[in-house]
Amino acid sequence: MNHAPTHAPHHGAPHGHHHEHARDGQAEILDLDAEVLAEYTASITAWLPLRTAPHHIVDLGCGTGAGTFALLDRFPDAHVTAVDASAEHLRRLRTKACTRGVQERVRTVRADLDEAAWPDLGSPDLVWASASMHHMARPDRALRNVHDTLAPGGMLAVVELTGHPRFLPENAPEDRPGLEERVHAAADRRQAEHLPHRGTDWGPMLTAAGFTVEGERTIAVNLEGSRNEAIGRYATGVLQRIRSATADRLSPEDLTALDRLLDAGSPHGILRRDDLTVRTERTVWAARRT
Repeated sequence: MNHAPTHAPHHGAPHGHHHEHARDGQAEILDLDAEVLAEYTASITAWLPLRTAPHHIVDLGCGTGAGTFALLDRFPDAHVTAVDASAEHLRRLRTKACTRGVQERVRTVRADLDEAAWPDLGSPDLVWASASMHHMARPDRALRNVHDTLAPGGMLAVVELTGHPRFLPENAPEDRPGLEERVHAAADRRQAEHLPHRGTDWGPMLTAAGFTVEGERTIAVNLEGSRNEAIGRYATGVLQRIRSATADRLSPEDLTALDRLLDAGSPHGILRRDDLTVRTERTVWAARRT
């Protein structure tokens, strides 16, 4: 579920995978997102209402490969064409493929999916678009391109985040209770200006592009931080990116409290907390080219 949690969870997620956003640690956040939320990504790939196992899959806005490798695991006879505009993301993905011994099953394509003309992606049985559609300037055009690319009867899976992950208890930190919600509200306001398609109900847009929507599912994520030390690093990365995007919109008191949380050397820092959780939702639409 590739997402960059700010515009960047991903994000998801999270998460803008079709533009060059590898700076500011986005690639690292995408890797952590894949690690922390692996079981949820696997549950989505298992849920897809496929008639037969796909042989050729396209991962649109693949990021560093969370979806690519989940799909390769789920469908051992398939190969994946991974598409992204970021050379750094694709380089990381290829390195992972070699490490996992699946490089022969992965092809990478660098492309800007906002371009009217797409590269030749073949005729895939399944197209996976996780936390990438809302970054498109013209998602209606992109969906028509996907429809025309898919083999007849093929499926498109659109996976989207309903918001940035939350990590802290509501009463944290002790000196600025509710800080995380205020920080997220500032990030949401900024994203509404720059990402107007975030939070879209993709069902009607899929239908308008010629698809038949065969399923929709929302998955609630609630992970205890004590189970996974990566959650502290994930929370730090997400909140650092949100800080860089919203510093001018936060009160001085909130900014000071946020910096205290992000200070790796502070006894009050997020990496020292034992009460972290990951709370978010993912929604998936499964749509068929009939």
